Amino acid sequence: MAVASVVIPAHDEAASIGRTLRALRTGLGGHELDIVVVCNGCSDDTAEVARRADPRARVLEIAQPSKNEAVRVGNAATDVFPRVHLDADIELEGSAVLALLAPLDDAGVLATAPLRSVPRAGCSRWVRWYYDVWEALPNVESGLFGRGVVVLSREAQARVAAQAEMMNDDLGMSDAFSAAERRVVTGAVAVVRPPRTVPDLVRRRIRVATGNTQAARLGVRRPASRTRVRTLAGLAVTRPGLALRVPVFLGVYVAAALGARRAVRAGDFQTWQRDESSRT
Repeated sequence: MAVASVVIPAHDEAASIGRTLRALRTGLGGHELDIVVVCNGCSDDTAEVARRADPRARVLEIAQPSKNEAVRVGNAATDVFPRVHLDADIELEGSAVLALLAPLDDAGVLATAPLRSVPRAGCSRWVRWYYDVWEALPNVESGLFGRGVVVLSREAQARVAAQAEMMNDDLGMSDAFSAAERRVVTGAVAVVRPPRTVPDLVRRRIRVATGNTQAARLGVRRPASRTRVRTLAGLAVTRPGLALRVPVFLGVYVAAALGARRAVRAGDFQTWQRDESSRT
């Protein structure tokens, strides 16, 4: 009997899905996971790679290139809880999944996520500096978003399912819960590979900025999940090593906000911009 289900939406993820599935089967110690991969609108061989990498996983294919629809289909395909929502390009070992399940037995804890490891090797200096600042932000340290993994109890899944569909689904899942209801588990780590170049970074952040605006319009985003100028100023003062990096962070932030304007004005919260450099 499976101890949890894992729903993985995958769009053109042939380069990463095998690595993701192999990691999930590591360190389970005899425990089973009900893994559902939903290949959505793929133009590559994501489904074939997934089936070869993990014959025990259920691989579904849908024509629509939509993460939201893929998640809906994946949720409908399993009734096992807790439910692990995992991005297809994230490395999370099975032992980490087990660590993420444990706090859900504590009173009041509905959702968990792992620590993130963001390997900078191969990234430009400016990308490395951006992530040095980003990872130091209090909202990034405490929120469940930006990790590529969120684990939900049955009650938590019902709460999230009641939300309107949104681009930044991990932000929606994080802000659906109070600080007391969610927990970042230090005994679990997810590998989140960053873009390698500034143009790829800006492309990814445009998507995030667009999704953040949508979440705010829907009334989902909590004030505590926002990045404020005074927070950045405080980092520059309290952590002098970040002082030269803060302007780089601000530059990327502004470029992303400007790039998101067109999509926001058009009400386009569907176009999924992503970088390819982190998948090579």
